[in-house]
Amino acid sequence: MTKNGMKVLDSDMHLMEPVDLWDRYIDGKFKAIAPRGLTSENVRDLRMAHPDGRAWGVYRANGARSGAPNRGQNFTRNQGTYRDHSERQWSAEVQLEAMDTEGIDVAVLYPTRGLNVLSEPHMEPEFAAALARAYNNWLYDFCAKDPNRLLGAGMLSTFAIDDAVKEAKRCVKELGFRAVFLRSNILNDRNWHDDYYEPLWNTLEELAVPVGFHESSSSAGRQTGDWFEPNFMLRRAVAQPMEQMLGLVAVCSGGVLARHPKLRVAFLEANCTWLPWLLWRLDEGWEREGDVWAKDMTMKPSDYFKRQVFVSVEPDEAGVKYVIDYIGTDRLVFSTDYPHGDSKYPNAVSSFLDLKITDADKRKILWDNCAEFYKVV
Repeated sequence: MTKNGMKVLDSDMHLMEPVDLWDRYIDGKFKAIAPRGLTSENVRDLRMAHPDGRAWGVYRANGARSGAPNRGQNFTRNQGTYRDHSERQWSAEVQLEAMDTEGIDVAVLYPTRGLNVLSEPHMEPEFAAALARAYNNWLYDFCAKDPNRLLGAGMLSTFAIDDAVKEAKRCVKELGFRAVFLRSNILNDRNWHDDYYEPLWNTLEELAVPVGFHESSSSAGRQTGDWFEPNFMLRRAVAQPMEQMLGLVAVCSGGVLARHPKLRVAFLEANCTWLPWLLWRLDEGWEREGDVWAKDMTMKPSDYFKRQVFVSVEPDEAGVKYVIDYIGTDRLVFSTDYPHGDSKYPNAVSSFLDLKITDADKRKILWDNCAEFYKVV
């Protein structure tokens, strides 16, 4: 399959997990406390709850949480676009049909409800690890419908680093996943450049598997966007990009990539047009104070970025041309973000093809770079 003569590899396509995923897949000892998905007239209801009815994985300012309102033009559009997908239970068949509609050859699948399942601070490590295992077992079954087109990104819990290491190995060696994912949002009081994570980075290097950092506009841990509560429009505008920028700062300027030269990292669903400024700012800081605070680093942060990091482009992100001017095309990958509320589905690929960049750049972003990151032949 090609779209206008170009192969397409979606670096970050989402699926919609069934409401009873954890009830069906989690270890029996945790079934009574596992989260439950909620349903409503919203065909894209993403909420989850504790068994006692408390909201799962959301931060509450003054006892309330705005959430995406079930009203307005974007809500109405999505209700129409995705109603049939919802009525057919967001099955693997639906996923493949959506890929065909967009012209996507291969997609790496990231969660929706699963983005928030580990977003409660200081979770009990054994329970958190069980939640991740359950999701990964379900994802394996989901991808089995067409394992050549549906590629999994495994969930890791870092509340106990040994659990993350063990599950990363299982995801690659037993489940055949092409990546693992983490959220940039800090939930265990340890930033990503902390020595605590060294066993995980070592393992990912040994496995030759990349990590995709992926954020969400909700978390029970405080996010930058929460300063804008209860305005969901403002919160969503900054939640993903700001948290991902913080994650990139830790990885590029905190010495992680310097210590782990074979580690491949992506920051997904957060735009890319901010990259020139942030990389310039990190380089400036390193030149000024790196002798004290970045003794592991022998190169500028932007050099580590160009060697090991990828960032996704939104389908209609016209500013990508400025990023290409600054760092070239090699570190950019494409994402549709299907079926989330800000996806351009069913016109995401077409929107990208309309961008004012060269066809050579489009080919690299739509396939070559993503294939390099996920090691897809």
